[in-house]
Amino acid sequence: MNRQKFIGRLALALALIMVAAFAGQLRRWQSSDSTPANVHFVLGGDPVDESAPQDDDDASANDGEEESTDEPEVLVRFRPGVSEERIEDIAHGLNDEVADEIESVNGLVAINDDDGETKDQVVADYSGLPEVEYVEENYAQWRDEQMPGAARRVITALNNAPNDPLLAEQWALANTGQRNGKTQADISALAAWKKTHGSDKVVVAVLDSGVDYKHQDLSGNIWTRPANIPEYDDEDLGQVDDVHGFNAVDNARDPMDDNGHGTHCAGIIGAEGDNNEGIAGVNWKIEIMPLKFMSAGGFGTTKDAVEAINYVIDRKRAGVNVRIISASWGSTRKSRALEDVIRKAGEEGILFVAASGNSTANTDRVPHYPSSYKLPNVVSVAALNRKDELAGFSNYGAMSVHIAAPGAEILSTWLNGQYEEHSGTSMATPVVAGVAALVLSVEPDISVQNLKQRLMDSVDKLDSLQGKVASGGRVNAARAVGAQADK
Repeated sequence: MNRQKFIGRLALALALIMVAAFAGQLRRWQSSDSTPANVHFVLGGDPVDESAPQDDDDASANDGEEESTDEPEVLVRFRPGVSEERIEDIAHGLNDEVADEIESVNGLVAINDDDGETKDQVVADYSGLPEVEYVEENYAQWRDEQMPGAARRVITALNNAPNDPLLAEQWALANTGQRNGKTQADISALAAWKKTHGSDKVVVAVLDSGVDYKHQDLSGNIWTRPANIPEYDDEDLGQVDDVHGFNAVDNARDPMDDNGHGTHCAGIIGAEGDNNEGIAGVNWKIEIMPLKFMSAGGFGTTKDAVEAINYVIDRKRAGVNVRIISASWGSTRKSRALEDVIRKAGEEGILFVAASGNSTANTDRVPHYPSSYKLPNVVSVAALNRKDELAGFSNYGAMSVHIAAPGAEILSTWLNGQYEEHSGTSMATPVVAGVAALVLSVEPDISVQNLKQRLMDSVDKLDSLQGKVASGGRVNAARAVGAQADK
């Protein structure tokens, strides 16, 4: 090689290295920008998270654009009678590999492409095969959350209340008209607590970005795998020492939250009550099972959601009394694989409480999944503001949305021992999941179908919800558990 050619190629190589370095830095900047702003609970002010997805239309438009290249390209369900060996042979014949078998749903597998085909090409490879029932892309799923609102301290005396110092901020539990709210536009938590504070024998799985299980207001209510329950063992993923739940993003044991969304939802369900710390959850006593399928950026994939639900089903079969999955996320893309595994969860006695979405859309016409699946164990939740009005961002549907709950300016736990206010059907969903858990604390043997019906039959009917949600009302914890309501 002559000197001139050598210098030319060296210059080209250096240029390529600089471009790669800049692209890497750009990805880090984008990743940083996609996480919620560091907006902590403050006394006054109007913090705004301008980076969060504002509705599901924006989110679904980006489906798949930010997925990891390590994620399986497609989910395939093979017809009954197709053996595991035949499935492996088909995948190998197409230069693919079976990344994971979803044990709870017969014939459902995640497929990795090994020869650089696009997702559309991989879908086409399988869709025409006689052995295949269906094939679909591994779509992205997004949290159902709006911008955080302001947080201001309002001190109001509450009777029969726990000693949690921020309870007066929790209008969803006890609305005294604080911050221009409507008195008693709440879930009647104080009356419900006269009968039950919840039970540490009830396990609720929070399927989200994980949970900060070290938070001082959550640590005492975090599920820990009992000594008599074996470690999670998946044929494809291997053995996982699931001390506090499961991380489907990394197929690992640690479901620690690095986003905050899951921690916020967990606190609504079950922050420790009457511990002279922070807030109170709908349940003072409960076991929260953290499940991580969304990354720090607030999005995950269908495959990881399916995998996490498959984990819950396995734990239920192993003897863990997990009765509820709380799911504050979704998209407008329907997945038959996700529907199948949620159906299986219902068959195992697990209620699936899901956010209706934040697009101000009628989901009777524009479905939002997983909340729009017509399954007997799915409860779709709309959000209310502190005046008992349907929140401006909330989806609705007289047939497809079942119930409403407070979901605007909701104070709850956050990362690093903090507390924050956030709004969205994401926040309304764990309120309903929490009330369902209160019911299970007093009626542990109630069926999934009867539990869903109890939630709907015991609502406070609201004029603002007529023709908007199937039950026509706001969840009422006191009526749901059979306590005397104060209203």
